[in-house]
Amino acid sequence: MEATPAPGPILPLDEAQIETRLKSCARLPSLGSINSALRELLSADQSYIAQISEVIRRDPSLTARLLRLVNSVYFGLSSPVNSIEEAIFYLGVRQIRQLAMLTPVIEDFQKLAGNVPFPWREFWRHCIGVAIMTREVISVVRVPNDEADYVAGLVHDVGKIAMAAAFPGHFAEVQRRLAEQPAALIEVEAAVLGMDHCELGARYLQHHNLPEAMIETARHHHQPERASHHVPIVAAVSVADLLVRHARLGVSGNVVEVPADSWRQATAWALLFPHFNEQEHSLAEASLQRSLGRLPVVLEGLL
Repeated sequence: MEATPAPGPILPLDEAQIETRLKSCARLPSLGSINSALRELLSADQSYIAQISEVIRRDPSLTARLLRLVNSVYFGLSSPVNSIEEAIFYLGVRQIRQLAMLTPVIEDFQKLAGNVPFPWREFWRHCIGVAIMTREVISVVRVPNDEADYVAGLVHDVGKIAMAAAFPGHFAEVQRRLAEQPAALIEVEAAVLGMDHCELGARYLQHHNLPEAMIETARHHHQPERASHHVPIVAAVSVADLLVRHARLGVSGNVVEVPADSWRQATAWALLFPHFNEQEHSLAEASLQRSLGRLPVVLEGLL
């Protein structure tokens, strides 16, 4: 009986090899159509709680997350909420809209990642935290927005999931090297695979014809000055990412510590607030710190 050959070394791939395997990677159906019936109801001028409740009731995951959030210590209610209608009353349309987007995306992420070893639950905490803080940053900047900012924050690190799904050996080798010697994640990824998670994520989203705001955010969230079409969203995600990583909420895969004031010194901050005076900067910082302080409890209610 022949012996099974030992696995060879993990070598970088060329661009054509990466593209071929990336194209075979399963898509995230939720990004094309996120709970369309619910979104239509929530965006209507007059949305009736009974109608919204009926749509939510059809989705067990969304129902569970909704009730878990409203019963978390964040709301501090004296008695538990057991009905969807009552939960909608407490949460409001904005929170329901975010939950409607969040639930199917995270479920798709979990399917795509499969059984590849990684602290995925903590990674989801990071992604959701960045999505929530992106919305807070955009709110402080007072930039008009639809749901693009929240979803862009949610999927900014999709390249890491695509790497785990399409290149599990390379993904594991990245984790091994980082455990041995902490270093900049994107540099290790490029050395191991031949492409970092930013470019990989952008190409993955591009292959599935997803909006340019998502693609540009995935590609440039570590270098927002390179963005050309959706600068406020890319910069907001970049700041949100630094805030959440500094607060150590979840696991992003980046092992290098984020200094306390890195988000204030970042290029992204200057891109977002080019005309703010000192007082406006202070107010913006205080608002984001308050939001960040509430975030751990919100995340506990969501996961």
